[in-house]
Amino acid sequence: MGSFAPTQIRFAQPSPFSKPLFPAATTTLSTPTMAANKKEEVNGLAEPAMLEKIDKLFACGVGELVDLPQIVVVGDQSSGKSSVLEGLVNKPLPRDSGLCTRFATQIVFRREASEGIVVSIIPDQHASPEHTARVRAYKKDVESLDSAVFTEIMKEVHTEMGLSKTGEDGKRTPTFSNDILRLEVSGPDQEHLSVVDVPGIFKSTTEGLTTKADIELVRNMVHGYMINPRSVMLAVIPAHVDVATQEILELALEADPAGDRTLGVLTKPDLVDKGAESHVVNLMDGRSRSMKLGWHMIVNPGQKELSDTELDRTSLEDSFFRSTSPWNLIDKDKVGINSLRLRLKEILSGQVKKVFPKVKQEIKTQLNAQQKKLKNLGPERGELFEQNSFLTELATNFQRLVTLALTANYAADTVFNSNETLRIAPAVRFRQDTFADEMAKFGQTYSFLRKDGEDAVPPPPDEETEFNVRKEADIDELADVLHKQISLLRREAGDIKPWLHEKFLQNRGFEIGTFNPSIIATTMRKQSEKWEDISLGYVSDIIVMVQMFIESALASLCSDRDVRVALLNKMSDKLNTRYGMAMTNTKFLLQVERSNTPATQNHCFNNNLQKSRQGKVMASMRKNAFPLSRFNQNSVFGSPDSMTQEVVPVSQAVAAHDMSNDDFIVQDIHDILKSYYKVARKTFVDSVCKQAVNHHLLHGEESPLMLFSPIYVSRLKKEELREIAGEAPGLQRMRAQLKKEIESLKDAMKILNKV
Repeated sequence: MGSFAPTQIRFAQPSPFSKPLFPAATTTLSTPTMAANKKEEVNGLAEPAMLEKIDKLFACGVGELVDLPQIVVVGDQSSGKSSVLEGLVNKPLPRDSGLCTRFATQIVFRREASEGIVVSIIPDQHASPEHTARVRAYKKDVESLDSAVFTEIMKEVHTEMGLSKTGEDGKRTPTFSNDILRLEVSGPDQEHLSVVDVPGIFKSTTEGLTTKADIELVRNMVHGYMINPRSVMLAVIPAHVDVATQEILELALEADPAGDRTLGVLTKPDLVDKGAESHVVNLMDGRSRSMKLGWHMIVNPGQKELSDTELDRTSLEDSFFRSTSPWNLIDKDKVGINSLRLRLKEILSGQVKKVFPKVKQEIKTQLNAQQKKLKNLGPERGELFEQNSFLTELATNFQRLVTLALTANYAADTVFNSNETLRIAPAVRFRQDTFADEMAKFGQTYSFLRKDGEDAVPPPPDEETEFNVRKEADIDELADVLHKQISLLRREAGDIKPWLHEKFLQNRGFEIGTFNPSIIATTMRKQSEKWEDISLGYVSDIIVMVQMFIESALASLCSDRDVRVALLNKMSDKLNTRYGMAMTNTKFLLQVERSNTPATQNHCFNNNLQKSRQGKVMASMRKNAFPLSRFNQNSVFGSPDSMTQEVVPVSQAVAAHDMSNDDFIVQDIHDILKSYYKVARKTFVDSVCKQAVNHHLLHGEESPLMLFSPIYVSRLKKEELREIAGEAPGLQRMRAQLKKEIESLKDAMKILNKV
């Protein structure tokens, strides 16, 4: 429930050893219904067993967590609701014009051996720390609340809350406060009873005193408790005003459209103008503005009666309704404060019976929910050893997830089923395959010739002409580490043979029948210029995956966002350093493969070169070949045992090598470059995957995934431990509040389970 509410009343059955809260009614009851209750003491408003438990639930504070059956008295300013409240509790309430209507006042009656009154202030939950500390410090013990004492207390409370004084000029200060004045009245004859009185709603502002914001503030106070589906509302309205103009009825209709829990109460019938009584009688009889629970009428004591403690309200009210026309014609069970108690008993009893089983279930549900919230906060971390223990356990669990993720042992923990980001092994493997595929298909600047020496087959016209080197979205915190997004051409326009011929001519010296060895390095550097963007884009994507894994793993293990943010901030520099090592390693591998003189001990280079050369010779000779059949000595020519071979005349075989010296050299450059490029590309792809990714980013001792570990925690200083794992003031308050609520809910369960 909210902090504020209209007047609410909670009743408990008195002990047989105490005086009844409500003395026995002395008025003679004439109707059959009331006659049946003639001997009943009017000391409660619901069945004893259930009502006692409901009252104890309110007493243990669970009413703020679960909607409980209660009576809510609501009305406009000057509607007479305070008089209704006084009549129901049969006690004069403290009042002082201009003072009691600025904030909520909670009056709590407690049964204790000694008598006394404790005055304190409950701060608004949204107040500043300074304001909260100031009002919490206010506390007074008084013996009674006579007019003089109460007026003085109200002045002090106004000052503590920072409210404007009546008639005060100068600087504008608030007229209303969300703080709550709390009065705890204790004594051996008291019963558990809690009343919350708030300002009556109003529509017009008063210059220098109230504003439109004040109107809304008070309206929200009232509405907060009216929407409780288990409350019984007493809509208090003066009898001498037009009910159609009363906003409180509209609010009640919004909160209770069916009208099952709204009872209209008319006050001040003595102020109704002559000739207007019939309208009020029609209202009471249900002929106008009909309400399911009907209407009730009471008489408010005047100032004279309030100041005369010898006068009996019940006698005065009974005399009025017996002798004053036309009010003496109204059914006696619809007039007077005593009959109102009886009507409320019937209404509230039905409400309690209806919702009691649901209340128990909701309390149990709330208890489980609050315990879960407390568990999610993790262990307390106020002391240094608690902070160290918390982070050590977190690091241990984190490394467990890392091991399971890298070994793809996803059946070992259900967290992998709900969070795909933690399945890093298949994600890295898929990106690795994409990297290798892009390097093989699009890594070269010019497409090499086929084995037969012809140009490569051009791509289909519908194939995309570009591709992005990055597949994962950027992370702002890693902007200085990651390679920027860039689009590359899948194929560069142009023929490789003219380009190689041009390079041959540009690098030609005084060689005879051969070429300058540096041309291989020059052409290799140009042919592999896409490698940098493709490889750095690949490693950047793995870095993003690793960072997302770290953040997701911490989120799955620690619900405290402040701890996660502080921990990531603390590790960010070292994480970025380790990410940078992977990028640096990739750049080193690029330099080795592209900037130095080409060299390899891989036998595949020679095999590829020989195959390439032989392939071109075979393709050239095959153009002049013709089939020749031969057969075994025991077979007949043309029989199935005969075999056919391709035969090339010697003269044509020699002609297959007939080309200019330059063309032959360019062809040889192509074959050497192609053979070396293939070996270098595979070596480079393997090196990037094994060194930059597997070692520097995943499995290595200095990888980012291995940073947050128990060893890392053990090396943190005291200040660092406190900065990362220390509980923030807000979290401490949340933990304390949850503990308080859990204690109240446990007490509530004991109350409900007690036979």
